[in-house]
Amino acid sequence: MVNVSIIGIGLIGGSMALELKSQLNVKVVGVEKNTSHQEIALNRNLVDEISELETAVKLADIIVVSTSVDKIETVLCEVLDHIKPSATVIDVGSTKNHICQAIANHPMRNRFVACHPLAGTENSGPNAAIRNLFMGKKNIICEKEKSDLDAVDTAVKLFESFGMKSYYLSPEDHDKHLAYVSHLSHISSFTLGLTVLDIEKDEHQIMNLASTGFSSTVRLAKSLPETWAPILDKNAVNICSALDQYIKYLHQFKTALSTNDTDRLYELMKNANKIKDILKPS
Repeated sequence: MVNVSIIGIGLIGGSMALELKSQLNVKVVGVEKNTSHQEIALNRNLVDEISELETAVKLADIIVVSTSVDKIETVLCEVLDHIKPSATVIDVGSTKNHICQAIANHPMRNRFVACHPLAGTENSGPNAAIRNLFMGKKNIICEKEKSDLDAVDTAVKLFESFGMKSYYLSPEDHDKHLAYVSHLSHISSFTLGLTVLDIEKDEHQIMNLASTGFSSTVRLAKSLPETWAPILDKNAVNICSALDQYIKYLHQFKTALSTNDTDRLYELMKNANKIKDILKPS
């Protein structure tokens, strides 16, 4: 029997719990401070039981920390203080550099594997947990060289069992790249939502006129601020750099429009079309 403790039963933690519960000889223990989330996790059979952190950690073979990123550093240190020597500790935070720095000198650092499964939806909480969320997606592992080989192997096999393939990046590169391909996307969506709400006061008309293009672009604006404010804060330097580039292109579009420069509009959009070559199905 493999004992897995998941700290934080939200979308990611809950979805991981669902996958684990479908596997043989796995017991899943949840650690969750929110009492309503506890009840949902038990009623949905996401976990076998709810426990206090220290108790859950001491008995676990694998511990997954899936709290909000502003809490991961503190929780990780507490977890590493109580694990058995053979346990593997994994986090699933959307930023990595500050987390890796926070536990760099912990005596049990070698049992920690810094991970980020690139999967999710705009929904949150244990009711948002779904099967196959991770299927066909990528998982990032950072600072592989600072983790024991068997701990990395455990993490890789865990995510493989969900249908994921793992890749390796430094924490710095992870945060830089995620600023562009994830965090900037959320800011764009939040900004679009704010802009439309500010201009179009008649919410009924928004719903009548909204097309699939608008709905898909603004989907991320439904994301929970309690989740995303800490992520954006922890990666602020990289995100600000990404925003500088984004704003530069917004200005170029505005200038082309205000000067009736159709050729420049065409050029900008044609260059943007090259993203299709990068996003080809693998």
